[in-house]
Amino acid sequence: MTTSGTATGRRGRPGHSLDSLLDVAVAVFNERGYDATSMEELAARLGVTKSAIYHHVPSKVELLRMALDRALDALFAVTEEPAAVTGRAIDRLEHVVRGSVRVLAAELPFVTLLLRVRGNSPVEEAALGRRREFDRIVTDLVRAAEDEGDVRPDVDPAVTSRLLFGTVNSLTEWYRPGGSLSADALADALVTTTFCGLRARA
Repeated sequence: MTTSGTATGRRGRPGHSLDSLLDVAVAVFNERGYDATSMEELAARLGVTKSAIYHHVPSKVELLRMALDRALDALFAVTEEPAAVTGRAIDRLEHVVRGSVRVLAAELPFVTLLLRVRGNSPVEEAALGRRREFDRIVTDLVRAAEDEGDVRPDVDPAVTSRLLFGTVNSLTEWYRPGGSLSADALADALVTTTFCGLRARA
């Protein structure tokens, strides 16, 4: 997946692409925290000078913005797929949950960083705003599935949405890509354990 923003059009120096810079920056942000990470530390981790980083991006803030957008863009893309916008709401909800698990597995460091955002800057506030928008989409799907009689009506849709995606988000704490559990198998397990409790009894 390519990174978003105008910086993607800038040509990198040999051996130091924008994507590789972003990967390292996100790893360090997750290890040390964004605020505690300096451009000097990023340069040292990459084995380059700070000017080599500035060749790609104008600031550390821009690295954060690009990283958060990468996770958020991938999540919102799932909500726009055909299976997320057509059919019964319960099936659309399941598709969004499965797709979100796949995004988490594919973009684990970026999603981890997104979940640690607390709104300490305009960039973080914007990311939190997009997260709330995503939450509203999921809540609307839960509510629609309840109206269609496929989701039990005794739990508030907003609470169901938070519990459901709280489970998805908790995967960042222990799931590691490349192991014996594939992203699809992980999605199957999550859907099986959560949707059996969500679905209305016949």
